[in-house]
Amino acid sequence: MEQQAGAGTLLGLFLPFVIMMVFFWLVLIRPQQKQQKQRQEMLNSLKKGDRVVTWGGIHGEITALKEDIIHLKIADKVEVKLDRSGVQNRINKG
Repeated sequence: MEQQAGAGTLLGLFLPFVIMMVFFWLVLIRPQQKQQKQRQEMLNSLKKGDRVVTWGGIHGEITALKEDIIHLKIADKVEVKLDRSGVQNRINKG
């Protein structure tokens, strides 16, 4: 009978921690994973002609794509290369 009481006390001791872990997973970790997945899908779907904004705030149009390098036209006769991960978001689909 003492073993059953000890098991109940142990469960009562760890239950709040388990509930907190589930809460943190639902509120913090899961939404962050979803956001990372959406960002990766956006980066993978970039194509020539898309207008984008970089993390530095530069607006431009994609002129060429290679693996992880993007050529971005930011003004007439001005083109820069940047990593694909440097794109913050797409303004419109080309």
